[in-house]
Amino acid sequence: MNINKQAGVDQSAALDQTELGLINAMSRKKLTGEEVYTFAVRLCDNEVDRDGERFPAETLEELAPLFVGKSGIFDHQWSAAAQTARIYRTELVRDESVLTAAGDTLCYLKGYAYMLRTEGNRDLIAEIEGGIKKEVSVGCAVEEARCSICGENIHDRNRCAHEKGREYGGKLCWVDLVRATDAYEWSFVAVPAQKNAGVMKSMRQDMEQLEREAALGRKYLQQLKDEVVRLGGVAGLALEQETLKGIVQRLEEPELDALKKAFEVQVDKAWGVETQLPAWERQIPAEGRDGAFLI
Repeated sequence: MNINKQAGVDQSAALDQTELGLINAMSRKKLTGEEVYTFAVRLCDNEVDRDGERFPAETLEELAPLFVGKSGIFDHQWSAAAQTARIYRTELVRDESVLTAAGDTLCYLKGYAYMLRTEGNRDLIAEIEGGIKKEVSVGCAVEEARCSICGENIHDRNRCAHEKGREYGGKLCWVDLVRATDAYEWSFVAVPAQKNAGVMKSMRQDMEQLEREAALGRKYLQQLKDEVVRLGGVAGLALEQETLKGIVQRLEEPELDALKKAFEVQVDKAWGVETQLPAWERQIPAEGRDGAFLI
């Protein structure tokens, strides 16, 4: 699962010999402090965002080493010409004074980036210093989107029927993005500053389509369950309605469909209308068919 989340840029970070040593570990030539410009980037955090998703602290810890060495580009355009900066170290920062919507201590992944003080980068450095370039969007991959209510993969509708942003028993449903597998890049993006991060529009549209299709599937499944319960009552089963409802709630579509067909047969047998003298039970000779009307 590929994830893109918006975050923010801090202005110039302090540079000492230790920091310079980490930078030089990535460069082919030995750079001096006068040749590089450094700044800090708030990559992602564990707050529930506007799309009802978050990176748990464990996932942030997994992402920390993955972002070291990753390039900063513009608008997620994967081009060597668009490379502007590189992250040389990361750290997980905790703010004990703030609790997230999930009820845990706020923590975020902070990256330290450097770029060369060249003529081509002069305007970008000025925009960072002036607060114009403030937002970045990170691209990474995780294995699972886990429902906060049931703990199952929220995209597996056979196991999870919950929806992000809704409350169940007074508890908000969100998605935990877990088991980070890769970090691709981080990009400067032309979007307004926002407290919570968000998935890129193209991915969000795909997910909205999947959610609509899933909603239709859930609606059909519920209608099928209701019909099975109705037929079970008409068939005269010696079961209370609530008992039958409890049974069908645990069944999947193939089982429900088979049960529906079986109940329909029972209903036909119990309530099917027959003529008083079915034609197949007596054979009347052709010459005697109108005998009852002869005088």
